[in-house]
Amino acid sequence: MKQKLFKLLYIFNILFCISILSLYSYENPSIEQKLLEQGLVDIQSIDPSIQVDLKYSSKDNFLGEDVYGDLNNCYLQKEVAVKLMNAQKYLRQIRPGYSLLIYDGVRPRRIQYRMWDIVKDTDKQKYVANPKTGSIHNYGCAVDLTIVDENGRVLDMGTPFDYFDDLAQPRYEKKFLKEGKLTEAQIKNRELLREVMQKAGFEGILSEWWHFNGYAKEYVKKHYKIIE
Repeated sequence: MKQKLFKLLYIFNILFCISILSLYSYENPSIEQKLLEQGLVDIQSIDPSIQVDLKYSSKDNFLGEDVYGDLNNCYLQKEVAVKLMNAQKYLRQIRPGYSLLIYDGVRPRRIQYRMWDIVKDTDKQKYVANPKTGSIHNYGCAVDLTIVDENGRVLDMGTPFDYFDDLAQPRYEKKFLKEGKLTEAQIKNRELLREVMQKAGFEGILSEWWHFNGYAKEYVKKHYKIIE
């Protein structure tokens, strides 16, 4: 009789704990649950072959801090995710075995505020958009990325990701090629990334080889809500 009672109490405790955890999860949804509720999609649910390494979900970034916490997957607006899927398809057509590797996707504005607090009044402030106006990342319509080859090696782009110096800026590539600070191979790798992204409808920027916008900022603000 005691054994049966013990088993019943044991089962009751387990069920009670499960119900408490479920209630907590419902009342305190994870950051990724919140993103899904706002209509964003996990890029690997659209195309599992796209690789992801969110730099701000680690200390391997120019801030030296993990500011994303539980956000480990890349989320984007659905239309932008489809564009990225098309970019991956095109890359694999022209370079079998190659893959896109994502460093950053959506960045909720509350995280933008945290980044701003870290860099405010430092020499890094100019590299982080003021959260009051926001960036296209805050809408889930921008992506930072590179390319890996068939052996999983990151292509040499001349600088690492988040290298905030003129050497990372596409507008100066010809100048640095002449000066021997960038090689033809490094520029061709950048051109390959731009080719596949532009083919899918993305636009790069002149200051960062890794950053691409799914739409112009005016279009984004008109058609999408900022992700809080």
